[in-house]
Amino acid sequence: MNQPTPAIVAQGAVMRLPRLALWLFCLAYVLPGFVGRGPWKNADISSFGYMLALAQGTTDWWQPVMGGLLPEVSALLPYWLGAWAIMLAPAGIAPDLAARIPFMLLLMLALMATWYGTYYLARSPLAQPLAFAFGGEAEPTDYARALADGGVLAMIASLGLAQLAHETTPALAQLCFAALLFYAAAALPYRPIAPGLGAAVGLMGLTLSGAPTLALLLGLGCAGIYWLELGPNDALRQHRQLRASGVLAMTLGCALLATYLHLWHWSVAWPTWLDWPRLGRLFLWFTWPAWPLACWTVWRWRHQLRGSRLTSRHLWIPLWFVVVASVATLLTTAADRSLLLALPALAALAAFALPTLSRSVGALIDWFTLIFFSGCAIIIWVVWLSMQTGIPAKPALNVARLAPGFSHSFVLSSFLIALTATAVWAWLVFWRAGRHRAAIWKSVVLPAGGAALCWLLLMTLWLPLLDFARSYLPLVAQTTVLMPQKPACVSTLGLSRGQMAAYTYHGGLTLKPIVQQAECRWLLGDSEVLNYLAASSEPWELRGTVRHRGDAREKLLLYERRD
Repeated sequence: MNQPTPAIVAQGAVMRLPRLALWLFCLAYVLPGFVGRGPWKNADISSFGYMLALAQGTTDWWQPVMGGLLPEVSALLPYWLGAWAIMLAPAGIAPDLAARIPFMLLLMLALMATWYGTYYLARSPLAQPLAFAFGGEAEPTDYARALADGGVLAMIASLGLAQLAHETTPALAQLCFAALLFYAAAALPYRPIAPGLGAAVGLMGLTLSGAPTLALLLGLGCAGIYWLELGPNDALRQHRQLRASGVLAMTLGCALLATYLHLWHWSVAWPTWLDWPRLGRLFLWFTWPAWPLACWTVWRWRHQLRGSRLTSRHLWIPLWFVVVASVATLLTTAADRSLLLALPALAALAAFALPTLSRSVGALIDWFTLIFFSGCAIIIWVVWLSMQTGIPAKPALNVARLAPGFSHSFVLSSFLIALTATAVWAWLVFWRAGRHRAAIWKSVVLPAGGAALCWLLLMTLWLPLLDFARSYLPLVAQTTVLMPQKPACVSTLGLSRGQMAAYTYHGGLTLKPIVQQAECRWLLGDSEVLNYLAASSEPWELRGTVRHRGDAREKLLLYERRD
């Protein structure tokens, strides 16, 4: 005879993670990567370039353009948020830091939505732990809070979240709005106003952030799950179907909005046989360690997934979010940014595995996490010491070879923050090995703490090196030195969106594509310039070749028009 639920949890195992500790933990993960750095290459600085163009009034708000190019992602709301932040920021705040402020809030909102989404899913009747014959089982509210704590920790522990969640790109906005929709779908049976508002904001935000198709699929799936779910009586069933109709109406309204604003852009890329190993590695590391726990949840709770009616919304809702994001990952070129949207639902599924883990499995997770993240932290510290002191010598030589021209300096504040974080990690390991071993979220404490530690160490000890390697500032500095004075305009050919944004922001240059027949004295471009000059009769003279010191593949040519 199968048990109605595989969760057997006593009241003593649902101790709450202290709220102050959870907030500090989230802040320690969110702030590093947003504060103290400049715009980084590719998507981060290109998105910032569109925000800066909007704030300066050089492009249309409903169709942002930079250097004659539209954004790679047909989004509006993320660029609006950054532009509004730049316009409202005080004079002493740099524009790139001001543009990152709303995205910090988006990441915090995504973590909060994941917590509340997991909490309300755990409040579902079929998600409750098994009742004991003489009492003592976990109380529903305490049980839900403990699982919600575990869900947030599992999301922070996901390796793929670190970089993409700290960039000012539409991907982070999509993550936040997908998490809001996930929370709304989980909480609709309990509260009508806040979840309804969350569903509206989530669907509208996804639509305006470049993911109208995902908004349509997720909204239709959530409405279908509630429509097909059984209820204990007819009144409750009609109540859920009414809310499902509301979600369906909002979804169709967002689809009409996307049609009106011409936001439907499909770029389907069917994977070939050569793509499958790359996609397999992406699924393996990007969602680690949430995906093994999610698979364990599906296996242990499989009896509740059977039947023709979707009675277990605590399983079907996160599964639908994971399936939609996974299919989008397989069919789009930006696979990692599509898979990012699956992390809140995967974290919730991983949380439901925690009450079913045996002591030996929990110990295996702890030992693997301890060895992996401690080893990564040691490597980060050793490379930093080598750059500072030259001992050991080989890491510093490798850095000099990969980033020629980089000069490392000692930053006391970064050193103290990194030292404090390492001490907290050592205390956390000691705490995990000693007291409070009964808490059901104990198995994800070390993975989340290790991921946060390594990210914080990278964003403090290695931040000057990462800024040098991933910033366009050295490339812009090399170019502007070749110009005796600031030109009125510079013609461009073959520059990427990120490079155009860098020259506009760091160099203060006015760029005009060469196709506009601009009468600029200077011409800047990649190898396409050679083909253009071969077919042109205009007198141009080569003034220099500039290379990115952190990436030898980036080479630009600077020409000056001869009189």
